[in-house]
Amino acid sequence: MNDMTPIETTLKDWETDQEVRWCPGCGDYAILKAVQRTLPQLGADPKNTVFVSGIGCSSRFPYYIESYGFHTIHGRAPAFATGIKLANPELDVWLVTGDGDGLSIGGNHLMHVLRRNLNVQIMLFNNEIYGLTKGQYSPTSRIGTKTPSTPIGSVDRPAQPCAFALGSGARFVARGFDVSKNLPEVLKAAHAHQGAAFIEIFQNCIVYNKDVFHDFAAPKGAEDQQLWLADGEPMLFAGGTKGLKFDRDECCLKVVDVVDGDWEAAGVACHDVTNRALAHMLVELPFGEFPMALGVLYDDPRPTFESAVVAEKEQATTGKKADLAELFARGQTWTVGGTAQDPI
Repeated sequence: MNDMTPIETTLKDWETDQEVRWCPGCGDYAILKAVQRTLPQLGADPKNTVFVSGIGCSSRFPYYIESYGFHTIHGRAPAFATGIKLANPELDVWLVTGDGDGLSIGGNHLMHVLRRNLNVQIMLFNNEIYGLTKGQYSPTSRIGTKTPSTPIGSVDRPAQPCAFALGSGARFVARGFDVSKNLPEVLKAAHAHQGAAFIEIFQNCIVYNKDVFHDFAAPKGAEDQQLWLADGEPMLFAGGTKGLKFDRDECCLKVVDVVDGDWEAAGVACHDVTNRALAHMLVELPFGEFPMALGVLYDDPRPTFESAVVAEKEQATTGKKADLAELFARGQTWTVGGTAQDPI
């Protein structure tokens, strides 16, 4: 077992000597810095920290974090992370993937790591495009997206990563975006959760899908389109002048105006991170008519996969002595005689 006592580090302690090779202006730079700023605040120790990735622009991440890292194969990072966590449950494991790596070839693996509830932080960078392979449409690309693989426009209905996570049984689901000052707080909340913590991070691909999230994720001027959620707090946005109300008759959320800051009179609902039905509604809100719901949407922990595996192993081995010969001789046995020359 490793000593997981918090230690003091700085951002510089988490930087490697590798040249960071993303396109100039890529949102991945901002996410990298957010993670490198967050790790010291968590008291994380580089020698007990592991970053695991698949294939894609996002999957360069392990090279740029001064810790242990595995750059694995397309879509299979969850399988590697599961093996790492079962081999040493006390390691702090972060899984880095993208909308293509995680939801296309890796969708099956991502689903199972979520339903099993492995204690890892899963960061899915969503830029709604395949960046590394030169701009083909991805599972999250919007209808009508024109790319080399969809020159007339995509006709696929896009997947919603957070809806996928909730449907797979995730117990922690959150959203952020690359240049947000709130992203470190989302990462810290995910790290505090015991179990599979899924964070969708909207990320600007400046070359192949520039400013696709500009309406709510621009560095400045998009604040009114952001609904930052906080447990137990009213769901307010647009500087507190608007909020979300739960309509009991239609069983849905509606936007209401808030006059003079009196959100209670407007009927604005308070966020409850343990309410799974509310999380589903927030994920499904159509942007434009509604703001983009950001922050922790759902957080309701349950026992982790690796803790159950360890407990089962202890139950199976307590008071027993390992004896391979006895195991082989158990049950029906046969003695085979004769020589190779004997007729069958």
